[in-house]
Amino acid sequence: MLELYHHGSSVCAAKVRFALAEKGVEVDEYRYIDILAGEQFTPEYRAINPRAVVPSLVHDGRIVNESTLICEYVDETFAGPPLAPEEPYERYRMRSWTKAVDELLHPACADVTYVSCHRHIIRRLSPEKLEEYFDSTPEQSVKGAWRRRKRELVTLGFDAPDIDAKFRLYDQQLAAMESALDNAPWLAGSRFSLADIALAPYVNRLDMLGMSGLWMGRLPRVSDWFDRVRTRPAFRPCLLDWCPDHLTRDMREYGSRSWPRVQAILGLV
Repeated sequence: MLELYHHGSSVCAAKVRFALAEKGVEVDEYRYIDILAGEQFTPEYRAINPRAVVPSLVHDGRIVNESTLICEYVDETFAGPPLAPEEPYERYRMRSWTKAVDELLHPACADVTYVSCHRHIIRRLSPEKLEEYFDSTPEQSVKGAWRRRKRELVTLGFDAPDIDAKFRLYDQQLAAMESALDNAPWLAGSRFSLADIALAPYVNRLDMLGMSGLWMGRLPRVSDWFDRVRTRPAFRPCLLDWCPDHLTRDMREYGSRSWPRVQAILGLV
């Protein structure tokens, strides 16, 4: 029995869905957790994931948390195409990318997503529900002091401390991808791997926010890489189709409104 607790706009959940599909693994139960409505804070879900984040994989009653570890678990547990390179240096390169995603890109993506889009959605809550939403957020969740940071992002928007640095870090990671793709078709080397699976949702997040100008016309190898990733049969069902239409519209609308501010931050105007 394989159960996946996930959300449509979660980059980490998209990463795990992508890995499962590329591996050819069938999920018995998809359990949707609406993180923008606060469903991740219920006692029932926090018994599965104490950090109150998605995704969580439950395999025959055993809980597997943390998206990078889930992807490795999937690759090592189930039959199907290998998602990690056999050559040791390429495997090192793969893990360098998944480590960079966990330590650098994911915390930046949380800020980028909330300040560009999700803050507008959350502010639709009544004042009482908004305070309940903030108070239910664990301090150690997406990153340290996430409860305080989420409040800053929702209430201050682009005036939140250090927000410019988060967009610059994202831009630096795209530049690092451009460099890595100079001598190989995929991020870890000659084969599509967990490195590409890890980065795809983060580039796709920018695309869904109407911010593809961060690589289009600037980073040709990233553009080519993303085009090839999007042609994979698993891409649309795993990264796009699970996102509700209303949320896809909100991300495009609010992200596009934010794009001029991002251009100014990065000196693109």
